[in-house]
Amino acid sequence: MTTEHTASAEPAPTPHVPAAEPRRRRGWLLFLRDVLVIVLIAVLVSFLVKTFLIRSFYIPSGSMEDTLLVNDRILVDEITPRFTGYDRGEIVVFRDPGGWLPPSVPEPRPPVVEAVDWLLSLVGLSAPDSDDHLVKRLIGLPGDHVVCCNAIGQITVNDVPIDETDYLKLPTGETAASGDPFDVVVPDGSLWVLGDNRYRSKDSRYNQDQPGRGFVPIDNVVGRAFLITWPLERFGVLNFHAEVYAGVPDAGETPSGAGAQPESATPREHAGP
Repeated sequence: MTTEHTASAEPAPTPHVPAAEPRRRRGWLLFLRDVLVIVLIAVLVSFLVKTFLIRSFYIPSGSMEDTLLVNDRILVDEITPRFTGYDRGEIVVFRDPGGWLPPSVPEPRPPVVEAVDWLLSLVGLSAPDSDDHLVKRLIGLPGDHVVCCNAIGQITVNDVPIDETDYLKLPTGETAASGDPFDVVVPDGSLWVLGDNRYRSKDSRYNQDQPGRGFVPIDNVVGRAFLITWPLERFGVLNFHAEVYAGVPDAGETPSGAGAQPESATPREHAGP
């Protein structure tokens, strides 16, 4: 008897999926996750730096020429003054104490531009509120007696004349440090500030009719400017000219070698806006 052997059909081979492909996919996902985490951390760090340490502002006017020019971009140190306070000669950025700036009407911009500007402002790369702030040089600290001008046109602080020729920008033919005389004692918690472009600066002198009488509350001060970052050809550290104020005593102290009180100059008419 013949036994037939029927060949059984072999099962079809299972398609082989290379193991490297899912690993490659997981690798890309991990890479994208790491990039997102790095970006979020960078944004958070930049936000904290901008909020508590350093802020960027641009210069919208010529009131601080030639120290700062229109459209210069500056960095402002927020943290150091909280521990050390402020010194005469420093360049400070502050919020409008009230009435110093004309009312501003923001120009409408496309929503995309607004969103991008908002994101950049979070990390300090944009300064949309620069138009709501002012930048001036600090002349008088709380308690200081600030007077303009003596017989040769200098401002005196606590009866000591200060020579501002290294940074003042005056109109041709003018030698007085201010076109208008003033005599003030800076109240506690406030500062007296002036622009370097002295005859073209709406500073403490020209806001004495405001509720704050021209004084800037220290609480309004964002910080002190210390670096020009743009344009690149102007990149550099700002000069506070500390030597100009080196001989000025603290409020209430008698200046060394003090003699007669400096004479007041004849009142002059203001020669600029």
